[in-house]
Amino acid sequence: MDNLSLKEFSLLTASKEPTPGGGGVCASIGALAASLGEMVTNLTIGKAKYLMYTDDLEDIRKELDLIRFNLLACINGDRDAFIPLAKAYAMPKDSPGYKEELERCLKVAADSPMLILKYCTRIIELDEKLAFMGSKLSVSDAATSVMLAHGTLYGAYVNVLVNTRLMNDKEYASNMEKEAGSLLDKYSKKALKVYDDICKRLTNG
Repeated sequence: MDNLSLKEFSLLTASKEPTPGGGGVCASIGALAASLGEMVTNLTIGKAKYLMYTDDLEDIRKELDLIRFNLLACINGDRDAFIPLAKAYAMPKDSPGYKEELERCLKVAADSPMLILKYCTRIIELDEKLAFMGSKLSVSDAATSVMLAHGTLYGAYVNVLVNTRLMNDKEYASNMEKEAGSLLDKYSKKALKVYDDICKRLTNG
């Protein structure tokens, strides 16, 4: 999907095609969240009022650029994880190795949204720093970034659950659900606080 325009990507998402679905869209929105955070660093570095943050901002910029790249890769990764899962679903249930193959594919498919979720937690952590390091003229983009990441947490979480609920390995499924749920709880709250802090900064509250 690397060469699709935004229009083509949205049309394909809207179609009957199974991919891109929720996971791929989460990855794309997460990548945009990282892009906005990176934009804040680029608009702040070099400004006299924020020179004391230059080294930190450059580190944040590099990390967000890498996260953006990795999340874009997750769009294809999510598709690549779904294709064998769809084939496993289509197998006759009495086929030799059916249960084992389905279990394997479910675990691979759950790994993709879990990875997306984790990348977005890091975006939120970096936006938390940009909330006070970023230029006041561009910090609204950090607020937008953190809320895009916030929404992506929920989308990624439910895409973990849609796979874990069908796993026979209940211990593995439970551990993954607990990890994803813990991250969702912690970082959804953090994202809202970052957003609120930026709004207060912009209104001098």
